[in-house]
Parts: sequence; C-alpha cells; structure tokens
Amino acid sequence: MAAPTFDVTLPGRLGDPAMELRTDPRADPRMVAALAPLGLAGRAAELPVSRRSPLDELLAVALAAEHAFDQSFATLLADVPRASGVEMRTLSITGVDGNDIELYVHRPIGVAGPLPGLLHLHGGGMAILKAVDESAALWRGHLAAQGALVVGVEFRNSGGALGPHPFPAGLDDCAAALDWMHGQREGLGVTSIVVTGESGGGNLSLATALKAKREGRIDHLDGVYAQVPFIFGRYDEPDPALPSLVENEGYVLSPSIMTLMATLYDPSGQHAADPLAWPYFASEEDLRGLPPHVVTTDEIDPLRDEGLAYLRALQRAGVDATGHTFNGMGHAGEMLMGAAVPELFARALRDVADFARRVS
Repeated sequence: MAAPTFDVTLPGRLGDPAMELRTDPRADPRMVAALAPLGLAGRAAELPVSRRSPLDELLAVALAAEHAFDQSFATLLADVPRASGVEMRTLSITGVDGNDIELYVHRPIGVAGPLPGLLHLHGGGMAILKAVDESAALWRGHLAAQGALVVGVEFRNSGGALGPHPFPAGLDDCAAALDWMHGQREGLGVTSIVVTGESGGGNLSLATALKAKREGRIDHLDGVYAQVPFIFGRYDEPDPALPSLVENEGYVLSPSIMTLMATLYDPSGQHAADPLAWPYFASEEDLRGLPPHVVTTDEIDPLRDEGLAYLRALQRAGVDATGHTFNGMGHAGEMLMGAAVPELFARALRDVADFARRVS
C-alpha cells in the first residue's frame, strides 16, 4: 500500500499530521524551550473522557487538569516579578443567585486623577482556575502598573474547585461585577470600563457585552478586549471553517481538554448555538451597536480561527473592531511566558491599557 501523501505547503498538521508544536517551523524557539521541561512542547495528551462520559468522571478529570495547569502556569511565570507600586484590596458583592462574588481591586499607588478601568475575567475554559491564582493576580498587577484600575472577578466555574456551576452561572457573576463597577465609576475614579480576559475569560468578556446589549445595559461598558477567545464549543466536531483546529491540533490544548471544558459549561448541549454561551454563533443583529472591541489571536493556537472569525463578524456588523495575531505563539503564550518572551508580554499589557485609555 502506498504511503499517504500530504500537501507540505500547508501549515502545521494540515501539511504534516505528525507535526508537533516543537517541530513546527513557525514556533518561537523561546516558547518551545519554556514549554519543553513541562512536557508541553509535544502533542497534548488526549484525556480518558469524552462528551458522553458520566458527569462525575468529567468533574474529576477537570479538577486534576486544574491542578496541572495551575502548576504549569506558576512554573512558566516564576521568573516574572510581581508588579511594583500596586496595591490590592478584596471585597465581596452579591450575585443574582444570592451567591457571594469576590472581587480583587488593583490600582497603582500614589497615582492622582481618574484612571481607565479594566474588568478582568480569567481564563480556564469557564470550567477551571481561579482569579486568586498567582498567574491571574500577576497579570492584573502588571495591568494596574500600566496606569489602570483593574477588578478581577472570582466567578463561579463549571468545574474545578469552584464548580460545578454550568452556564449561565459564571456569566451571570461577570455581569453582576460589571453592573457593580459601573455603579461605582465615580467612587473608583474610572474614566472607562473595558471588559477583558483571555481564553475562557475571552469568551466571558465577549458574552458579557452581548448580554449587556440584550438586556439594555450596554452603557455599562465602553469596550471589550478579548485575548485568544474560546468561543466555538464544538471541539470534538471540527468545522472546516476553522482550519486552525486541525492545523494546530494538540498544540498545548488537545481536542479532549477543550471538549471537557465545553461539556461542563453546557452539560446538556442545549446552549450549543446560544451566543451568550458560545459567542462564535452571534448574529449580525447580536453584534450591531456594540462598543469598540479588540480581539487578539496566536498564530499556532487551535483557537486562532474562531477569534479571527468573531473579529470579522464584528467588522461586518459595523463595530469599531481591530485585532492582531502574535506570530510564533501558541495559546496565550504572550501572557503565560513573560520571562521567555518579555517583549510580547510587555506589548500585550500595554495594548490592553492603551485601549482602555482610548475609549475613555
């Protein structure tokens, strides 16, 4: 039997199904060197669960994944110092279900005058990780050092230590935090409110804006800055319209870990095309009239094309929307590898803060 042939002119696993992040010629060598000791430079392992697995098995695997990701992120960021000249306080508000929502408010010390405001929603596929984790706290601190007031939200997860609370619990908590921040504009001294987050937090940032528009609260925010958003949901059924799911398959994120998170967020699947759960499916009418957006992506990220698709949909709907792609980077590499790619880490921080100033 003849060996299968592939079009080697195509990028990543589209041209060579055996390609791994560490062998992809597009990969930034500094990123590969940082990921290799953690076993993340090869093809991500598939999990022993699927969308049809019992819920208790899915939750157990998610809890283990949360621990593994938290450790990996801490290692990747170990040589990035915490921001200096920043203070943080914690407060609690009440969510729509009577639940407590912890908020972490960071601001530069001794800076007079109003500041741009950022509502930060952390990554983790809406299923795992916490706002109190070192990786999220470090990012918020560095954003505040850029001259912004930053509020981190400890929203309910659909799995992990803060779960299980499927959709719309986490989104409701983010919306409640936005409403609180809007009501406190004068007391906080903010000139704008931009909702921002990465990966699952990118989903929640986009969905928070969509929800605010749907409910007549769009004046509560002035912009959205979504980084590498996780917004498609059907990761066990790749769509030909999103070739990066195949091109970069297994680069840090496996289809099974993405499917795990998506399944926990919407266990019944009844929200599979609901743009508040999966913004990829937003219509032009959903998008029309939204405030300015930035959507950033990474070149060798499985999620790249869903972020680009959302950006283009915003532009078609007449929204002031821009974006850029970090070449050579895997999923959220510019945020998670500040020591390995310091100029990209600094650029990502600066861009978020500058956008918040622009929409003030």
